[in-house]
Amino acid sequence: MLKNYLKIAFRNLLKNKGFSFINILGLSVGMASAILILLWIQNEVGYDKFHEKSDRIYEAWNRDTFSNKLQCWNTTPKVLARTLERDMPEVEQVTRVDWRRSYLFSIGEKRLTVKGNLVDSNFFNTFTFPLIKGDPNTVLKDMYSIVLTESLAKSFFGNEEPMGKIVRIDNRDNLTVTGIMKDLPNNTRFNFEYVIPWAFLRKTGGDDQSWGNNSTRNYVLLKKNASIASANNNIRYIRKKYNRNWDDKGEMFLYPISRWRLYSKFTNGKEDGGLIDFVKMFAIIAAFILLIACFNFMNLSTARSEKRSKEVGIRKVVGASKGSLVRQFLGESILIAFIAGVFALLIVQLTLPAFGTLTDKKLYLDYGNIYFWFVFIGFILLTGIIAGSYPAFYLSAFKPVTVLKGMFSKSRSIISPRKILVVLQFTFAIILIICTAIVKEQIDHARNRETGYDKNNLIYHFVNGDLEKNYPLVRNELLASGAATSVVKTSAPITEGWSDSWGFQWEGKAPDDKTDFDRFAADDKLSAAFGLQFVKGRDFDLKQYPTDSTGIILNESAVKTMNFKDPIGKIVKDDNINWHVVGVIKDFILQSPFYPTKPMCIEGAKAGFFNVMHIKLNNKNTTADNLKRAEIIFKKYNPQYPFDYKFIDEDYAAKFKSEERTGTLAALFAGLTIFISCLGLFGLAAYMAESRVKEIGIRKVLGASVTGIAALLSKDFIGLVMISFLFASPVAWWFMHKWLENYPYHISINWWVFAMAATLSILIALLTVSYHAIRAATANPVKSLRTE
Repeated sequence: MLKNYLKIAFRNLLKNKGFSFINILGLSVGMASAILILLWIQNEVGYDKFHEKSDRIYEAWNRDTFSNKLQCWNTTPKVLARTLERDMPEVEQVTRVDWRRSYLFSIGEKRLTVKGNLVDSNFFNTFTFPLIKGDPNTVLKDMYSIVLTESLAKSFFGNEEPMGKIVRIDNRDNLTVTGIMKDLPNNTRFNFEYVIPWAFLRKTGGDDQSWGNNSTRNYVLLKKNASIASANNNIRYIRKKYNRNWDDKGEMFLYPISRWRLYSKFTNGKEDGGLIDFVKMFAIIAAFILLIACFNFMNLSTARSEKRSKEVGIRKVVGASKGSLVRQFLGESILIAFIAGVFALLIVQLTLPAFGTLTDKKLYLDYGNIYFWFVFIGFILLTGIIAGSYPAFYLSAFKPVTVLKGMFSKSRSIISPRKILVVLQFTFAIILIICTAIVKEQIDHARNRETGYDKNNLIYHFVNGDLEKNYPLVRNELLASGAATSVVKTSAPITEGWSDSWGFQWEGKAPDDKTDFDRFAADDKLSAAFGLQFVKGRDFDLKQYPTDSTGIILNESAVKTMNFKDPIGKIVKDDNINWHVVGVIKDFILQSPFYPTKPMCIEGAKAGFFNVMHIKLNNKNTTADNLKRAEIIFKKYNPQYPFDYKFIDEDYAAKFKSEERTGTLAALFAGLTIFISCLGLFGLAAYMAESRVKEIGIRKVLGASVTGIAALLSKDFIGLVMISFLFASPVAWWFMHKWLENYPYHISINWWVFAMAATLSILIALLTVSYHAIRAATANPVKSLRTE
């Protein structure tokens, strides 16, 4: 019986090559799209789930009220780690991670700046990052030890044995390689090429005992069977126990590793979704793309039901049951799904590198995993059953007496399953078209926002090695060489906020005011480098005004927050220093262009924490010439370090990367959805033209024009697309309204987006069906009306 079913299925495939091709192509693209999305979802859901103790790993978080909002953040004081181990019976151990470090490595003639982490010695006993060489219990015990990833070790030493080798960092300290670990998986929040023990950070002056310095991530491993409720109760006010100046409202809590990636968005102090919303959205997209491909199969199978009605009638007459016919038709759909699945795997394999680049993921198909094949076969069976279920029950329900007498009747009802499926297909496609347009408009809206400074010809370089002591010489030579028109030293790149504080004091400040300010620092003459716009006062000028070392520049938001009527000369206190206001600038975008600017204080030279130097390149020279001159100067005064600069405009452009990725993915899936839907529409148009050939012939004989016939054949499809638009518009508006609520600085949804989507979808439908409509309308009526 099975052999007979397969033989009939293959015969039908070969007999109707055009429709078979459309079905297989549609299912292949739909299945491939769903597989790609499911691989991305698998990667996201599996983030940091590979740690053996993941059920007991938590991160210490802060929760406090700033600017009248209850906020949560995941950096806490360094001193917290040993305090928790000492004071909380639920805690087995705590490991700290300083993730912001980059050191210059010197190995022979090689010079590489590499990003790494400084961690407590119990790091490898908390997290499961397998060591190829070395003992996890002792690998970080020595202050001058270092553990390298497998790739970094190969980069440093080639095929030589790395264990015991010496690496020099920052041209100052020698570290011994005590361990080699496997490269990090692509679904972990950690991002490092090496780890160095925390004791080294303490030795270099990077450790502190301040309860007010929230700069470290503290990872807490609870004891087995420990109560998380009890642990959270004990940690809640632990800061107040040791820091009596801490506000009563501030508290800490433990956040589980299982929720770091997907759920760590907080609104007013409570968990409020996060990346899980995107995971759910793309899961829905995957399901709908696959369903749309299945709808194609259903539509084309039922549209051609007249061709197989007599076969069904004869089979029933000779004794075939409805169940056997259902199994036969389901078998045919599963066969087609299997063939489509093979092509889908090929499509996935070919497009996976590009899709991985687009999503910034390293995705792969694990062909060696037996569970992959079980899932894949189940996926094919599910697709085949979904695609074939309606046609199977529809075809098997034909009455033999009716169909064998040639009394097969076609549905002329206003509402039919076939029309519903077409409407569903285009509804989803139009939703994605509208969403894509709105995402693009939102990105353009933020990109066109006035930054408040001049990004052009502006680069920055970290102050490393000998640059700190040689800074005056470097600055003077850059200006004298003509490579630069301005050089300024700052606490951070102008595109990033590395420091904030709610501890600023000023005259008239309310006792309970906890407004959070961005804190920046610069040594001299910001305006020349950044083009900042002063609305009151002046820029720092140490040569003319030496007291500007304790000067401070406020942005307009800070002046408004401090309620200064005449801010120039006012005193603002921070870190026990009285800063006097010398100028007020217009607000500029320091962090996200999608959010309002915060109050900001720019402290003068006495701030002392200068990590970056900004260089305004001379626009009278070519960029290449300026960089060449600058590199010579940097090599002269900082010979051990590479000239590693970055362009500010490129850094600023990177702020849109996440939203651009969302927009690109939406556009990609909208295109695929339209493609699959149009395949089905193309097949239905072909069948319609074939089934109405005599009607068209008679109409032509009676004088109907080609345009009139083409319009007649197209109008039903255009009507369905317009109905789809009516369903899609409110759904798309609701989704985009919710998405835009995530951005305080956002667009209003304009009517033209919906008009564009309607026009585009109708044009696409017209182009799809026009080929068969025009072909049928221009056919010779003599051929269509002659008797067989």
